[in-house]
Amino acid sequence: MDTRHCAVDGWVDAIPVPGPRDTVSFDLVVRPADIDTLADDAPDTIVTCTSGDPRITHALLTGIQPGDLLRVTGTLVPPQAPGEPARLAADALEILDTALIPTLSDMALDRYADYVVIFDGDHDQVPVFTASGRWVGLADNPDAITTLIDTDQRVNGGDA
Repeated sequence: MDTRHCAVDGWVDAIPVPGPRDTVSFDLVVRPADIDTLADDAPDTIVTCTSGDPRITHALLTGIQPGDLLRVTGTLVPPQAPGEPARLAADALEILDTALIPTLSDMALDRYADYVVIFDGDHDQVPVFTASGRWVGLADNPDAITTLIDTDQRVNGGDA
């Protein structure tokens, strides 16, 4: 198996995931240096990264969010089978740029006795939960919340 030590710059694709034995894994979206010469619909390369270094694991699990631009240095292991991603065993991590902090647009929580609802200005539907976190359902609109709560109370006896 051909491995090589390299540095890869890319954007974090999703929240890093803790693994077994104090490891972490995450995907980087990597664009080629000659991106201007490629077709607009050319796919990005996804590099799956792992690390067991406690400093890197801590940084990834506490301070990295999707969209952050990182330089990851480590040992690149080519895919073991066609179609599988290459894997980078990271031994150094540098944050080159951070993603914008997401903002919630017109979102609010409200409470109906033992029920919690989430109003989102971008959607008519309203998620409904019990105060203890049990999923109740999705009301089609704010006017349908009480109907959904009444149904839940009949079915579950008002269990919150």
